[in-house]
Amino acid sequence: MSGIMEHPTIVQADKHPALIVRSAEPFNAGPPPGLLSRSWQTPTELFFVRNHGTVPAIDPDAYRLTVRGRIERPLSLSLDDLRHTFPQRRVTAALQCAGNRRQEMLAVRDIPNELPWDLEAISQAEWAGVSLSQVLEYAGIGAGAAHVAFTGLDEVERRGRRFGFGASIPLAKALAPEVLLAYEMNGEPLTALHGAPLRLVVPGYIGARSVKWLGEIAVQARPSDNYFQAVAYRHFPPEVDATTAVEDEGVMLDELFVSATICAPSDGEVLPGGPATIRGYAVGHGGSPLARVELSGDGGQSWTAATLLGEQRVWAWQLWEATITLRPGAQTIIARATDCRGHTQPADVRQTWNYKGYMNNAWHQVEVQVGE
Repeated sequence: MSGIMEHPTIVQADKHPALIVRSAEPFNAGPPPGLLSRSWQTPTELFFVRNHGTVPAIDPDAYRLTVRGRIERPLSLSLDDLRHTFPQRRVTAALQCAGNRRQEMLAVRDIPNELPWDLEAISQAEWAGVSLSQVLEYAGIGAGAAHVAFTGLDEVERRGRRFGFGASIPLAKALAPEVLLAYEMNGEPLTALHGAPLRLVVPGYIGARSVKWLGEIAVQARPSDNYFQAVAYRHFPPEVDATTAVEDEGVMLDELFVSATICAPSDGEVLPGGPATIRGYAVGHGGSPLARVELSGDGGQSWTAATLLGEQRVWAWQLWEATITLRPGAQTIIARATDCRGHTQPADVRQTWNYKGYMNNAWHQVEVQVGE
């Protein structure tokens, strides 16, 4: 298999030149916030990329998806099998890395060995494929099944071992109709960077659960023991650090947290005084639609309701805008969101800090300099 480490210019050729590259090998990058918030559906060339290892070269004609474990009938499925055996389903969903907005946590305390994502590790696409639930029902779910594990055909190395990236989700989520085995993205076949020929899409969950280059599905009694499920993507309270953490005591990450983010203006921007239009995106807890987004220009003493743009849809992000009046001098603009299930955001990033820099959903703020 060949991948990005051997051919970085080829692999990155279909991505937008303005992407902010956080790591070249493996390739990890996302769009500038000003471009990210321009459209409800992120163009594929702008869609953020999160890789942990190689980008495998897979022959789609020879590709097979293995389904095994606590099922009645093990399966080996080609892409044609998936297309012709199961009806196609489309889902518009935002994917977000658990490390999105890590830079704000880095300003509080150092977080070593993690990518310094700002606002760009999130994007939205229309995904097309088949429902995972229909494939599992076709295989027949056996006794004792409680989790569904997934392994990719990429190759990563951790702790002296080489293996494919893996994750798992509870069986109840796996049987939900929105979870897809996707072979299309924005109306086109998946590209290599985004998991071709087949990937998992788990709306409402952290991006790490949407395994790319999917090679195997295993129905089992317990969560995956893959490093990225059992060790890496765990959440710890602020008082724990790398020296005191007990790996298996951290919470396995699953649902996204509610969060609103300001994409324009950017932090440090110089603006004229008077009315200013503020724009950004927001997501609800676990993919819930947003109830409201609010903006403050006076440190949270008063709030202005933003206009939610487009339709409010489960699993999708919400673009928004608001006009507030800016006073001359240094000014802090704050955004916060509430979703339709009543979830809100903590006010201070110090409440969300953890030694891996995951799941920052504190009120987002930008500092601007306002002229006379």
